[in-house]
Amino acid sequence: MSAFSLAGRTALVTGANTGIGQAIAVALAQAGADVIASGRRDCDQTVALMGQVSDKAGRSLTLDFADPMAARDVFAEQPIDILVNNAGIIRRDDAVDFTEADWDAVMDVNAKALFFTCQAFARAALPRGRGKIVNIASLLSFQGGIRVPSYTASKHGVAGLTKLMANEWAGRGLNVNAIAPGYIETANTEALRADPDRSRAILERIPAGRWGRPEDIAQTAVFLAAPASDYVNGAILNVDGGWLAR
Repeated sequence: MSAFSLAGRTALVTGANTGIGQAIAVALAQAGADVIASGRRDCDQTVALMGQVSDKAGRSLTLDFADPMAARDVFAEQPIDILVNNAGIIRRDDAVDFTEADWDAVMDVNAKALFFTCQAFARAALPRGRGKIVNIASLLSFQGGIRVPSYTASKHGVAGLTKLMANEWAGRGLNVNAIAPGYIETANTEALRADPDRSRAILERIPAGRWGRPEDIAQTAVFLAAPASDYVNGAILNVDGGWLAR
């Protein structure tokens, strides 16, 4: 069997209805996994796309991480081998004007929900001695950004929690790693790409000379979910076209 095969594995991808999460779900299905695509809204389109690349049906699951404990019972109900924490939100305002409500909303979804979803997964997976967690971090796990204080704090937290969980669980068969996407062609960056000056400034900083595609993140997720990465623990992989190297 290929070191990149996910045959016989079941994966849960959060925030899988569009963009990066959707691409990850499709790529995992193509690699052979039975994929549960979850989101605040239905993931029917994602399930249909998975059906085009896999003979497995794929499934949709509604999870709204406005409740950080939304996934607390998911892993007790069925064996899941791979967890991809992609769900996340962002709120923008100057730090001097940022509200407590916007702070709490972002931290609940991006940090608190991620931790307690990982915890629920680990409680089910540790007795089996096998499992893979892939968290979606950000360039703002390393940089400060502007006008996104809670998002920056949450993504720094994702990087730290990824390392902490790897420290605790690597010796017990669970691999915990994260991907830090660069500037990716999704709905979230549509306004940036439509602004000629901003788009040009971003591209000038990216050594690869192009915006990333959701598939760039998806294939990295396949690697981190597959046996090929069995000795990778606590890593935050930058998939950014070289942005952080510039």
